Amino acid sequence: MDLVVVCYEMTKKFPKNELYGLASQLQRAAVSVPANIAEGRQRQHSKEFIQHLSIANGSLAEMETHILIAGRLNYIEDDQVDQILQKSAEVGRMLNGLRRSIEKKLNP
Repeated sequence: MDLVVVCYEMTKKFPKNELYGLASQLQRAAVSVPANIAEGRQRQHSKEFIQHLSIANGSLAEMETHILIAGRLNYIEDDQVDQILQKSAEVGRMLNGLRRSIEKKLNP
């Protein structure tokens, strides 16, 4: 959820005309990552959890794309883009590790 907070803080600096555009899309994608993890965790079956982890991973990729666009539009500095993408990569590694551990339990 730290990544969500970073994204919200970052979008506060976007131009006002992006309030319902890129800023909103970035926030929605960022929030979708932990929301899908939480929803999947509460499902009855491990396969459903894996599916939600996949959706979270897709939202993470979407968020990264929005970050890159914001950088190209000079809404954020290049070093901020790099820092956020590093955090995103860390979350991605955790998602993949969690997915692999669940799959290993399903297919020992």
